[in-house]
Amino acid sequence: MSEPLKILFLSAEVAPFAKTGGLGDIGGSLPKELRAMGHDVRVVMPAYRNIEAGYPGVEPVEGQLDVPVRQGTVPAGVFRGELPGSDVPIYFVAQQQLFNRERIYGYWDDPYRFAFFSRAALELVTKQGWRPDVVHCHDWHTAPAVTWLATAGQADPRFQGIPSVFTIHNLAHQGKVSWDIFDYMGVFTHSLTEEPFGEVNFMARGIFHAALVNTVSPSYAREIMSPEGGAGLDKLLRHRQHNLHGILNGLDVDDWNPADDPRLEFHFDADNLEGRLKNRRALQARANLPQREDIPLVAMVSRLDWQKGLDITGHVIHLLMNGYSGDAQFIVLGTGERQYEEMFAHLAAHHPGKMTAFLDYNAGFAPTVYAGSDIFLMPSLFEPCGLGQMIAMRYGSVPVVRASGGLADTVQDGITGFSFYEYSDGAFWHALQRAIYIYNVDKESWRAIQRNGMTTDFSWQRSAHGYQQLYEWAIASHQHLF
Repeated sequence: MSEPLKILFLSAEVAPFAKTGGLGDIGGSLPKELRAMGHDVRVVMPAYRNIEAGYPGVEPVEGQLDVPVRQGTVPAGVFRGELPGSDVPIYFVAQQQLFNRERIYGYWDDPYRFAFFSRAALELVTKQGWRPDVVHCHDWHTAPAVTWLATAGQADPRFQGIPSVFTIHNLAHQGKVSWDIFDYMGVFTHSLTEEPFGEVNFMARGIFHAALVNTVSPSYAREIMSPEGGAGLDKLLRHRQHNLHGILNGLDVDDWNPADDPRLEFHFDADNLEGRLKNRRALQARANLPQREDIPLVAMVSRLDWQKGLDITGHVIHLLMNGYSGDAQFIVLGTGERQYEEMFAHLAAHHPGKMTAFLDYNAGFAPTVYAGSDIFLMPSLFEPCGLGQMIAMRYGSVPVVRASGGLADTVQDGITGFSFYEYSDGAFWHALQRAIYIYNVDKESWRAIQRNGMTTDFSWQRSAHGYQQLYEWAIASHQHLF
């Protein structure tokens, strides 16, 4: 292998300490895989309320961290732990007023909170006498670190010449704030075309200033360079297209393994599906549905959000429950926007004995839904990567997806699942009908599709090699400059 690298990994979320979606998953998985490859990886995230309250295995670090802001410093504390199942150190930046709050996001001062975190993370590692070869930042929350490194940081010998890699998980969230943030950070720079007068867009800044930029799937990397998928930043992304890459997220195959998942009542694998049939019956029982084995059990596990394609889902479920493709059962697990919760509650009330809506977030129950359903729905309007479809395939539930972003890169139509392109309920319904037809009349082909999905390699190992290549390219791009 190549020479071991020193990698500083900054993220607002790292599972299991904090997670609202795929950002937390990559934060908890990729550093461990990079460490297994021999690299020196150190992870830094904010110390949210659950860390301040006392998290098993996380201990406070003696001393105070003085974080430079504006014309002075703000004191912060530090906690230290390790990513579970590894020796990868993770540090938590503690600042009571900024991070010890009820939620992770959703406050008016979020840009200031994460600008402080970004600057603190850089101070933290240099205080330890450790100089990273590359800084890997994720989404707009850590783009202030990218920005500072490329501007004010170049005047500081501790940071001069350190390149950054910036990963876009969701381009729609951009971190917009007034220009005053640069006074707070001690940054002097010019405005970008994408920034209205007096405004800073941290997502745009991360894209502009990073040595290399990547997204969490190859298809999403192409989609965001279009006006339709670029969320207002497509011109900037096209400008950086030679430095823009797509690396598909992996799946923690130790955590998501139907052969030994402790959250499942019955275990199984691709060669022995007897346990899967038992999970199906258990799922039907929990959902108060008849334990029929002669009809497809369709499921959805999702955040109930407009991005997830729910605008085209209601009519499709209406057709499904009214028997337009034969008898079927449907289960949804998720919570989110009120209009979608009400939509599913309304449908479930009209179809007792056929449909159940679990309108809450229950991570412990989700594996049973994956392991007990026959067909899994993900009709997303856009999906940077998506993990649901990969988990579903690994657990033997055949996905029906819209071919967008990571869904297009992971689901092969007719081979590991079924896909459609046009964002419409008609196209969605047609794809679901195709799946149900194969399920009902061609059990041999269905078993082949199911097996293909269960045996596909979605491990982080392949992804980690892609990131190692990005780091090496980023370092090489800076070596001739300094």
